[in-house]
Amino acid sequence: MGFCYPGKGKSGDLPPKPECYDAWHEKLFALMPDIELVLLIGQYAQKQYLGDQAKKTLTETVANYTQYLPRYFAMPHPSPRNRFWLKMNPWFEDDVVPMLQARVLSLVLD
Repeated sequence: MGFCYPGKGKSGDLPPKPECYDAWHEKLFALMPDIELVLLIGQYAQKQYLGDQAKKTLTETVANYTQYLPRYFAMPHPSPRNRFWLKMNPWFEDDVVPMLQARVLSLVLD
């Protein structure tokens, strides 16, 4: 979301700086009008792009990823800190990752 590492906080990384989104996202998407899939990685991206459609928690949003297709695909942030989340939510690697792989493959082959 911020195109840079925001630094470390007490319990993990700091949130992305909003001025980066404001300065770059619209401009970059305008240069890429044919994008068919946007990966929303982590709660900050999900809240920014899904707005009121995002669920209360990241887990709920990711579990309901099909609601945001075909444009958006909600995912957890791929951080070593998320090992516990992945362990507690095996459905993500069992069900969601194969769906993402299939979606990407269909776009590549299209």
